[in-house]
This record gives sequence, structure tokens and C-alpha cells, in this order.
Amino acid sequence: MDAAPEQGACPAGAEPEPCPEPPVHRLSVAELDRELDCRSELIDDKEFDIPQVDTPPTLESILNETDDEEESFILEDPFLLNIDNTDTHSYDTSSVASSDSGDRTHLKRKKKLPDSLSLHGSVIRLSLLKGISAQIVSAADKVDAGLPTAIAASNLIAVGTSHGLALIFGKDQNQALRLCLGSTAVGAQYGAISALSINNDCSRLLCGFAKGQITMWDLASGKLLRSITDAHPPGTAILHIKFTDDPTLAICNDSGGSVFELSFKRVMGVRTCESRCLFSGSKGEVCCIEPLHAKVELRDHPITQYSLLAMASLTKILVIGLKPSLKVWMTFPYGRMDPSSVPLLAWHFVAVQNSVNPMLAFCRGDVVHFLLVKRDDTGAIHVTKQRQLHLHYDLINFTWINSRTAVLLDSVEKLHVIDRQTQEELETIEISEVQLVYNSSHFKSLATGGNVSEALALVGEKACYQSISSCGGQIFYLGTKSVHVMTLRSWRERVDHLLKQERLTDALALAWSFYEGKAKAVVGLSGDTSKRKAIIADRMVEILLHYADRTLKKCPDQGKIQVMEQHFQDVVPVIVDYCLLLQRTDLLFNQIYDKMSENSVAKGIFLECLEPYILSDKLMGITPQVMKDLLLHFQDKNRLENLEACIVHMDITSLDIQQVVLLCWENHLYDAMIYVYNSGMNDFISPMEKLFKVIAPPLNAGKSLTDEQVVMGNKLLVYISCCLAGRAYPLGDIPEDLVPLVKNQVFEFLIRLHSTEGSVDEEVYPYVRTLLHFDTREFLNVLALTFEDFKNDKQAVEYQQRIVDILLKVMVENSDFTPSQVGCLFTFLARQLAKPNNTLFVNRTLFDQVLEFLCSPDDDSRHSERQQVLLELLQAGGIVQFEESRLIQMAEKAEFYQICEFMYERELRYDKIIDCYLRDPVRKEEVFNYIHNILSMPGYSTEEKQSVWQKALEHIEELLLLSPCKAADLVAIHFSEQIETIITNLQDQFLLFQFLRSLLDPREGINQDLIHLPPSISEQFIELLCQYSPGQVLETLKVLEYCRLEETIQITQKHQLHEASSYLLEKKGDIHGAFLVMLERLQSKLLMLTQDDESSAELTLLENIEDTLMKTIALCQRNSHNLDQQQREALWFPLLEAMMSPQKLSGSSQCRYSESLKSLTMQVLNNMAAFIALPSILQRILQDPVYGKGKLGEIQGLVLGMLDTFNYEQTLLETTTNLLNHDLHWSLCNLRASVTRGLTPKQDYCCICLQQYKRRQETADEIIVFSCGHLYHSLCLLSKECGTVTKGQMRWMCYKCNSSNKGGKLSENFSELKKGSGAPLAQTSSESLLDPQQIQAFDQLCRLNRGTSRLALLTELSRGHSSEKHGLLSVSHGDPTTSSVFQNENFQLHLAPPPQAED
Repeated sequence: MDAAPEQGACPAGAEPEPCPEPPVHRLSVAELDRELDCRSELIDDKEFDIPQVDTPPTLESILNETDDEEESFILEDPFLLNIDNTDTHSYDTSSVASSDSGDRTHLKRKKKLPDSLSLHGSVIRLSLLKGISAQIVSAADKVDAGLPTAIAASNLIAVGTSHGLALIFGKDQNQALRLCLGSTAVGAQYGAISALSINNDCSRLLCGFAKGQITMWDLASGKLLRSITDAHPPGTAILHIKFTDDPTLAICNDSGGSVFELSFKRVMGVRTCESRCLFSGSKGEVCCIEPLHAKVELRDHPITQYSLLAMASLTKILVIGLKPSLKVWMTFPYGRMDPSSVPLLAWHFVAVQNSVNPMLAFCRGDVVHFLLVKRDDTGAIHVTKQRQLHLHYDLINFTWINSRTAVLLDSVEKLHVIDRQTQEELETIEISEVQLVYNSSHFKSLATGGNVSEALALVGEKACYQSISSCGGQIFYLGTKSVHVMTLRSWRERVDHLLKQERLTDALALAWSFYEGKAKAVVGLSGDTSKRKAIIADRMVEILLHYADRTLKKCPDQGKIQVMEQHFQDVVPVIVDYCLLLQRTDLLFNQIYDKMSENSVAKGIFLECLEPYILSDKLMGITPQVMKDLLLHFQDKNRLENLEACIVHMDITSLDIQQVVLLCWENHLYDAMIYVYNSGMNDFISPMEKLFKVIAPPLNAGKSLTDEQVVMGNKLLVYISCCLAGRAYPLGDIPEDLVPLVKNQVFEFLIRLHSTEGSVDEEVYPYVRTLLHFDTREFLNVLALTFEDFKNDKQAVEYQQRIVDILLKVMVENSDFTPSQVGCLFTFLARQLAKPNNTLFVNRTLFDQVLEFLCSPDDDSRHSERQQVLLELLQAGGIVQFEESRLIQMAEKAEFYQICEFMYERELRYDKIIDCYLRDPVRKEEVFNYIHNILSMPGYSTEEKQSVWQKALEHIEELLLLSPCKAADLVAIHFSEQIETIITNLQDQFLLFQFLRSLLDPREGINQDLIHLPPSISEQFIELLCQYSPGQVLETLKVLEYCRLEETIQITQKHQLHEASSYLLEKKGDIHGAFLVMLERLQSKLLMLTQDDESSAELTLLENIEDTLMKTIALCQRNSHNLDQQQREALWFPLLEAMMSPQKLSGSSQCRYSESLKSLTMQVLNNMAAFIALPSILQRILQDPVYGKGKLGEIQGLVLGMLDTFNYEQTLLETTTNLLNHDLHWSLCNLRASVTRGLTPKQDYCCICLQQYKRRQETADEIIVFSCGHLYHSLCLLSKECGTVTKGQMRWMCYKCNSSNKGGKLSENFSELKKGSGAPLAQTSSESLLDPQQIQAFDQLCRLNRGTSRLALLTELSRGHSSEKHGLLSVSHGDPTTSSVFQNENFQLHLAPPPQAED
């Protein structure tokens, strides 16, 4: 290929020489400069200071992940250059406002990344390059350069335009236009510049054009070096052109989706270009390519020798090596994604596990994948997947700004700064004002007639590959009228940016995150950690001082105290926090405290802020002035608890001790007072004396203490305990060297014979006495703990003996201590004496005295207290001090049954313990559990159990008197053989009755299987029940399991318990006998009613009659089902006669109860009508001699009532029949309509063979259509075993619906039985084949879900009509086994409205 003629760039100011004929025109720089002069007032170039990137990071710095890229631009915050005289209709679409902007409907809303903008401050700065922007606009206006289409950035910035020009700008302060390459004439021939690439050393520029040509320029001289027209198939636009790290190798990607390698050679002075196809668009269209570029310091990295290239097609990405020979290292499919989303690729070297390797980020849609590429020792390349990044927006650009930070652009033109490792979103910026250029026209290849696939054109809608270029930590964005640059702000700038916005708290938080090394995207910090921290700390101190000044200046109007408090509350704690975090207490207590002291409110809040730090011991070195102010502040505010809490955590040696003590004493701050004495003066005794002086007088006088004094006493005890244990009060420890001294001092103090200022008549050992009076048990506990800690040296032993002697002297020689207090002392002594290494001596006679004291008091008060005290004493080991026989004797005499139990248990005399329980009024009830446990639990010998068993049997009457129920339970479990003996021996009949009831009545809860008694005992129980509780006989008989009927009937008849006799006769099977008993009882009551004139008793008698009648009717109803007609009449007619006879007798004078009797008679008639035909009833009434002679007036009401009932039931029957008939008719109509309705197939091909239904004309082949819309050939269904022959008919099942429903045959049959369920059916009629088990299951389902079938109802009703001559109520007349469906307890009518017919 011939090289194009080279042309030199004209020096500034000189006219360009006339060009030879080939139309490769170039505008001179001078010409452009002249045209831009008139616009110079818009451009303030001095504002920009853009140095070269001349100190790139070292390999070591990348390994350490510091990413301290040089700040190339230090720019002010962005402001927009307003240019309104250019053509707004750009060649390539521009921004969100334009037609090619991202389609919002494709935005997926997945989980949002954590939004932490406030935490990170402003991370990036987006600035307008005003010089370049103005010159681009001017070039379009003056020399018809057209609108910008592509940008490439290196040490220079190249911008391609829609009329084929490439404008080269410097990155220096002036942003001067260096070169203008090409000409509009060439642009007319080649089309717009669609892609640009600058090589590594910034010496060559490749331009790709919309019509497919490629040109190479020398950036030093401005010469055209090559014009390549045959590198790829004609008629396709260049989408990408990229230099590799090898300057003789470039890659291009065209709109046909193919990728070519371009090799530049120079043979004998002639420049050539060889093209090799790496990927053909026919195998899938590639729309994004990215060669791996290594920085200078990484050129020796072993992976660079492969010259890796990543390519993204519409379905997958590939990583290939161009050297030493072409090789595919990896392919990776995308998975599911939106076809309009743009494939993106970006390489960057990152440090992972102490080695630097390239990482490829690729994305299509809203998930970014990271692939780490490594080379192993064998030379093979391995690709490992890293953690994915899931976003809630679609990306159109992904750019690394450094190895840890990436900048993402979404389809609504928002920039997102993301930290790769934590996946945290650091900042979001809207960049729609950039009016980004989109490359849609090249992807659609409009310049060559739009000959691209739809898929590529769809991707091109959002493509902006050529509008964004990154270089050295800067990203350039090409707009239709401007170029913007984005850089990371330095750490200082980020802090200052927040300060400008007066967000001081955020600024401090951000600075602290830099200090701790937790901040993201850090730029501008280098050196070791301590050096970094020092730099940041200095800046934070400046901010804190500034913050303090500003807070005081901006204080709101002085009057409103709450507003002022709130103002300082928001600020002062922050200042205090950060001073302490930085460990700058000098700053806090000097400069800042001095500033705060100017305002009293600020000072108060400052002091209160210190409290939590003091309490957590994080604040050391408070100055005396601050400490004093703090105490005064809390005192003024009356916050005494806070004051005390602070004092005990402070080093108060620098304060006026006396003043603090006084303050504490006046305000009852005893903890603080003790602390001040201890730590301020090493005085441990004075606080004790002060507290004793308060609590001793009332205690000695026998008065009760106030709450305040009780608190003091408790504190005193705890304080003594701490001192003796070597702990400081209220927290911490006493210094090691002081511990023995303090212990001795405290002991000496406690055992003083007299107090320092005691009166003459003061009793000896006042301190011990006071503490014993205050709380004996706790004081002795303190001593016990102290004795535990003692070493067995001579002095310690002496102290112990001394204090014991004093305790005995004080307590035993005084009568003003309670038994409980004395007991406590001896329990304490017993515990001490019981220790293996005991050295104490206590006279045993003292223990005998205590026993006397506790067991033989002058009065009988405090009995349980004395017993409890003695028990504690024995359990603590005091038992060795007593003679056991005397102890038991004393305890029995004093009625200390728990003591007796304790002693007997030691001697294993368990039978004696039963006596203890029975005599002890408090614990009587527990005897049952005790006996049961001994007899049933392991661990006791047979003899022991036998003795307890014998003892319990002897005391059985006592136990029964105590609780018949529990005693019966015990007897049933352990004495079942002796029950008859026990019953024989029981003299008290009522006790016997209670015992038998507990034993035999199952409702009492005793398991009846445990006891097997002769029936005579059950009868004895019923006899007693009839005597003592006749009302419960019937209920008991119903639940009683074992009793003989004949004998029991005799007992109930003897005691005239009619209902019970009737129940038993009925149970025996003598229905008539049972009825006669009830009838006799009813008649006797009716007789009483007619004879009784007393109206007061009438009401209760009537209620009695109604109750008896109801029970008699229930008896007749229960048994009528099983009797024949004659037997039924023998029951019901005498009952009717009995009810009507009083009405015959009663004249008009006794009408007051006739109404009640009539209603009762009506109830009898209504109930008997269910079992006896109406004609029979009327006939019987009319045969009555009274009514037979024309006296029908009395029974007129009865007859009319019967006729009313008959009419009502006849109407109900007719209505029900009509409803059912209508329902049945509707269902049949619906079924018929469903069966005759045509079926609509969903598709015109067979669902099995997927061929058209009329594919083959085989005679046996039919088309089967199912109600679900699936269509099949009959032969295909047969091949899948979806057809069965039943009784000569073919029965089909839908293959698709049944293969997904693995329910077996039952499901297919259900679908036939019930329309609209599971599997659809073909339009064929056949019977289902169910095995017996399935039929049974189906019937059960029908019964559960549908109740009685309609057919059964209709049959029943028609039977009713046929027997109309007997009257409605004789439906079940005759055979009792043919019961009606209406009498079924589960019967219910479903009178719901009919369902809507399906469409």
C-alpha cells in the first residue's frame, strides 16, 4: 500500500503552502488563532494549570495500594460556559435531553449501594476546560469543523469532528490548539472521525472514519504518515481504533462486528500497513475492544509479553493474546441481560495478595464482573472471577481512575464513584450539562447506508465509547460544545470543600477517616503512617480552633437560653470528642477551654461533655481549674449524682480536699467523701468514724433508722468489706503496699473498746455493737469473707479469735438481740468451726446456752423464726457442738418439728418423720408427698421403706381426715391390697364415703386400673352416696365403671331416687320399666299441682314438672328409633294422657296454670309427631271418652297447632324441592353448554413433534384438541402413552399438562370428574377407571367437600311424597334401619347462589 504524501505543519504565523492535488487539506494553527482572537474574552486560560504527568507512581507504591497519583489539575469548582450561538442539532446525539439518550424504561431497580456521600465528602471535581471548549465551538463556527465526535487524551488532547478534522490541544495552562489535522474536503470524502487513538509516547495519532478509512498522523510534525483504505471490508464504519503497547501494532473494530490487527512497517522508507482478521463479525458482532496497556514502570511485567486484548461481542467476552502467536485465553458469556445495554471493558493493574496483576472489568447492564488475570510459572494464563458489583442502574461507561476506584456513568448521565474493594458508592454527580456526545450514528453506520444488524444498532443507541477518555488519573468527557475533565480531589481539598460549605462536623469526620486510614479514594497523602497522621492531625487542630471561634461568634441572640444551649450542644461535644481522639488534652483544656469560658452556656456544656469520658476513665490530666469548675457546675445545677460519679473517677490531689469533703458531706455524697479521704489523704478511718457518728445513736437508743441512715449503714458495711478485702471503695484496688496497713487499721478501729468521743456511760465495743444491731447477718458475712482471705499467720489467728470473743461478749451478755440475731452469730461460728483448718476456740457451753435460749424462751413469740435459726445453725455444722439425744428432746418439747425431721433423717429413722409432719400444723399437707417419695424413689433400703409403709398404714385415718383425695391417691398406688381392710376398719361413715368417692369416682383422677375391688364395695359407695349426696347419684352412675345393675337398682329404689332408677332400667334394657318410673314421678307431681292451692310453691312445682317432662320425652325419643309402632304408642300415649288428665279435672277456677300445661302438652305432641302418625294421634284423642262426646273445645288449640306445623313443613318441602330442581336444571344446562362448546387451539402445531397439524395425511392420524388449548396428533399422543382404550372407546390425556403433573392416574380422573381442575381433557366421553382404593378415597373427598348429593336429597323427598297418606312425619315409619338423610348429623343444605358460568 502506498503511503500518502507527508505534509509538514506550518509554523505559527506563516501561510500554508499550496497543496498537491490529492485532497488532504489541513487548516493551519495561525488561521484558527486569528479566528479565535475575537472570542478571547470568553476564555480565562490562566485559570488552568495543567502540568504533564511526569512523576508516575512506582511499582512499590502500587503494591502498597497507596494510589497517590499526581494531581494533574487543581481547578476551581465547575461553572458552565454558556455558548448559545452554535447549532444545537449535533451530528451525534448528545445528552439526556436528546433523542438518543438512555431509555429510562430499561432501568432496573435492584438493591441500592450504600449511599455515603456525607461520609466521604466530595471525592471528585468536574471542571470545564474553557480554552479547549471555546476553541471547539469556534472551529465549528469559523472553519466548519463540524461538531465534536471523538476524544483521545494522553500528553495531548485530540478531538475529532464531524467534518473530518482532528484538533490537537496542549494540556498545559493555555490549552492552546497545537495542530489541526485533516481538512473538510477529506471529511466530505471519508465522513466524520469516528474513533481516535494516541500511542504510548504521544508521537502518533490514529483516526478512524465513519466511512471506514483510517489515517495515521505524526503528532510532532503534523504530517500525515498513512492513509489506510483496505484494512477491513468496505462500507463499514470504524467503531474503535486502539494502539497496543507495541507502537507498530494497532487494533480496529468496524460496524460489521469484525476485529482486525494492523501491523505498521517501514520498508526502505515506504510506510506500509498489514491487516489480519482476528474475529469475524459473522461469528458474532464485536462492539467493544480494549488492549491491555501497562504503565512505564510495569512494562517488564511478565504478562505484557502476550499483548492481551479483550473483546466484547453481543453475547460474550473474549480475552486473546496477540503474541507470540494468536491464542484465545478465555471466553465468558454474559447470561441474561437487556439487549439495548452497552458492553463495556476496562483494564487496570491492581495489587492483590502482594502481587500486581491486570484486572479486567466488564459489564453489560447493571452487573460489573471483575476478572483477575495471572500468569503462572509454566507460561499459562489463568483468569479468576472476583466479587461482582450489583448496581441499580444500567451503565454506559466504566473507567478506572486508579486501582481501587472506578467511575461509572449510567444511562441517565449520572456519574457514580465506586470503591472497588468495599463496593461503596462514594459520590454521585449529574453530568447532563456536559451534553455528552453519543456514537450512535457510527454503530448504525449511517455514513455507509445503515448496513448493520438490528442488535448492533440497538446497542449503539447508548454508545459513548469515543466521548470518554482517561489518562493519568483524569477522565475527559466530550460534550457537543465542551470538554470537561474529572479528577479525584486531594484529601486536603476534600476537607476544605466541606469547610467552604460550613459543614465542619462532616469535615472533621472526613479528616478523622483519613487519620485512621479508613477513607476511600485518598489522594495526596504519602510517607509512612506516623508522618501522615501528624499532617492530618495538624489540619484537624486548625479546624477545631476555627470551629470553636466560629461557634462562639455565631451564637444566637443572647436572651433565649434554650436556643443557645441547643446551639452549643450541637457543636461542643464534637470538639471535645476530636480533641480526645487526637489525644490533645493540652489543646482541650487550654486554648479551647479558654475560648469556651467566654460564654457561660458554652462552658457549662463543655464541662458536661467531659462526664462520660471521666466515668469511662478515658480522660487523664484534667487541669485543677477545669476540675474545680466541673464540681461547681454540677453543684450549681444540683446534679449531685453526676458530681459524685465524677469525683470517684478523678485524681483530686490537686484540689482543696477539705472543701471537697465538706461539699460531699453536705450533699450526702458518701461514696465521693470516702474516695476523697482514701485517695486524697490515704485516710481510711475518718470516713468510718463520720458514718458511725450518724447511725450509732438511733441504733443504741433502739429507734428505727431513716432511709438516709439505712443507706449510710449499707455503704459503711460495703466500705469495711472493701477495706478488709484490699479493694478501693467504690471501685478499683488499694495500692499493694497499703493493703496490710489498711486491714490492720480497720480491724483495730472495729475492736476499739471505746469510741474517740464516747460518753462515760457508753457500752464497750461500740463499733461492733452498732454493726451487729444494724444488720447482723451482713456484718457477719463481711467477717466470714475476711476470714476466708486471711493467711494463717499468727497475727491473723489472733485477730480472728479476738473478734470472735468480742462478738460473743457483745451478743451473749446482752438481752437486746433477737433470737434471729443470736442464731446468725452461732451459725457463723459453727461454719468457722466446721472448717478443716479451724484455729478458733469457742466454749461448747455457749452452744448449750444458745440451744436453751432458742428452745425454751420466756414467751412463745417468734416460734418459726427461732426454729429456722436453729435449723440454719445445725446445717452450718453446729450439730457437732450438741448432744443429739438432748437436742431431739428439746426440739420436740419446743415443737420444732423441722429440727426433729433433720435429726431423724440423719439417723435414717424415716418412719418417725411422718409423725413430725402430722404434728406440724404448717407442713401437714406435705406428708403425702413425703410418704410417696420414700416408697417410690430409689436410695432407701427395704427395711426403711417397710417401716414407713407400716407407719402410714397405722395413721391412715389421720391422713384421710387431712385430705381424703390425696390419701385415696396414696392408697391406690401403695396400699391397693389393703383397701378392703382399710374400709372395714374405718368407723366414721362420712369419712368412709369421702374415701370411697375419691377412690372410685373416675372424675377424681385416680387411675381405676390400679385398684381391683369387689362389686359390693361399689354398691356400698352408691348406698353412702344416696345418703350423703343424693343429687350426685345420677351423674356418678353415668361415669362409674364397675357396678351390678340389679343390686344398684334396688339401692336407688330403696332411697326413692327415680331418675337414677330410670337411668339404670334403661341401661338394663327395660325401656318400659324406665318409662313407668318417670311417668309415675310426673303424675305424682301433677297431682300435687292440682291439689296444691299455695300459689308461691306453684312456680317451682311447674319448673319441676317441666324438668321431669323433658327428661321423660328425651327417654322416649332416645328409644323410639329401636321400637315398633305398638311399643312406641305404649310410650307416647300414656305420656300424652298424663299431661291431658289434669286439664280435664281442672275447672275454670284453676285456669292459672292451665296455659303452662297446654304449652307442655303441645311439646309432647310436637315430639311424638316425629314417631307416630298424625291420624293415630287424632284418633286416640277423639276416642277419649271426654272428647268423644263433643267436648272438642279444650283440645281445639292442640289440633290447630298440629295442623299449623303440618302446613309449615309442607311449604318448606315444596320450596326446597323447587330450589333443588332449579339448581339441577341450571347445572345440567351448564354441563351441556360446556360439552358442546368448541375448543380453540393455542397454536397450529402438534405440541409433541412441533410440526404443523396437517403435516402428514395418514389415515389413522387424527388431530386431538384439549380444553387447555394444546393440540396433538393422535399418533404422537399414542407414542407418549397418553391414550388408553376403555370399553372400545379411546380416552386421551394432554401430554404437556400431565407431564408437569406427576400425580399419576388419579389426577387425570379428577380432571374428568370436575371441570376446571388439573389436567384438561379431550372432547371424548368415557368412564373413568378407578381401582377400589381410589374410589373409596374419591367418595370420602366428595363427602367432605360436597355434603349430601342432590340425587340422594331428591330421592328422599320423592319418598316423602309417596307416603303422603301417612303424613309428612312418618317418613321413616316401619324399618328403623332405613334412616333419613335429614337425620344425618352431618346433613346441611348448601343454598348458595349458583356459580357464574365460565366464558
